[in-house]
Amino acid sequence: MDRSHDVVIVGGGNAGISLAARLRRLGLDDVAIVAPGPVHRYRPLLNYVAGGQADLDRLTKPQREVIPDGCVWIQDRAAAVDESRNQVELEGGERVGYADLVLAPGLEHDLHAILGLEASMHDGWSTTAHLSATAESTWTAIQRTRRGKVVFTIPPEPAPCGGTALKPLFMACDHWRREGVLPDIDVHLVSPYSEILDVPSVENHLRRGVERFDVTVRHRATVATMDPATRTITLDSNGVDEIISDVEQAFVVPHYRAPRWLAPLAGDQSAGLVDVDPRTLRHRRLDRVWSLGDAAAVDTRPSGGALRRQVDVLADNIRRSRSGETLREYDGYTIIPITLDRRRLLLAEFDRDGNPQPTVSFVDLTAPRRVLWAFDRYLEPIVYYRGLLKGRV
Repeated sequence: MDRSHDVVIVGGGNAGISLAARLRRLGLDDVAIVAPGPVHRYRPLLNYVAGGQADLDRLTKPQREVIPDGCVWIQDRAAAVDESRNQVELEGGERVGYADLVLAPGLEHDLHAILGLEASMHDGWSTTAHLSATAESTWTAIQRTRRGKVVFTIPPEPAPCGGTALKPLFMACDHWRREGVLPDIDVHLVSPYSEILDVPSVENHLRRGVERFDVTVRHRATVATMDPATRTITLDSNGVDEIISDVEQAFVVPHYRAPRWLAPLAGDQSAGLVDVDPRTLRHRRLDRVWSLGDAAAVDTRPSGGALRRQVDVLADNIRRSRSGETLREYDGYTIIPITLDRRRLLLAEFDRDGNPQPTVSFVDLTAPRRVLWAFDRYLEPIVYYRGLLKGRV
């Protein structure tokens, strides 16, 4: 049986729930959230699970507990958007009409984009903190590794806060240092960037970090194939194959892509992201369609911190579009929290042009600090569940 709602939000993650809560606070009383999963996860803690500093069950809540009061939860998966009828088609066959549609389904990991990655994970030779199914096994692999060659990777964009893939690297190296086995481990980092992250405000700290742990960085490279039988990784390094052989353990983040059903709304950009104006977050072709988060082409690196500003701008812009007011603009602010060891963390804050955009001026948050690690590990999850998902932050 078909239904209709004033605002339909596709996606029950950080972006979708936070926006729904904000819209309710702005007075919109008919908001529906399309989200299939029964659980909601605070994804940033996955890195701490992989580093042995958090338990998986601490980042998981039943989805029904985070759906904002007054919102309708449609527990199904979106399959298509019918532009001519202003309807979302669901996998279960239902159609949901909308006045405004917000697409926030996030990205999907694509294990098949790297030949041999799925088999390597099945064999236990490769694991990653980026997936909830393998975060715990990442810490197990780190503890088990005592010698030999190990490989960590930073995923190419688009990726959900891909720069935080450095967290498991630095936490693992610090663990091995404390255990006295680091000199026996040959650590390699594969980065798609010309620098470590190509974020000038923090590159000096990152370089000192990899030098401290004697990490070999392979720049402008991505993993092309993996062979668990021969323990070999082949890199695509500027179009040239480069072989890393005799790998004891691989910590490889999979590539990501937008859900394929978004393709008709993706424009001509190859990543398949929703083709929005990166400043107003409105679809370039469809005035009543909006997008934010990892699946939106907003010309900045995805992060939870970026979502805070996107939610604020998008919620207000839906209201403004209905009253004919000028739309607000999102400046591309994003943030990447990076641990430099097991007790210190820095914040890389910048806009879509890579310019520093610190939220405070009285202290340099790009310098690794213990208090930042404590905030990121212990206080930020509280802010997330009690503030952000309630539309208060």
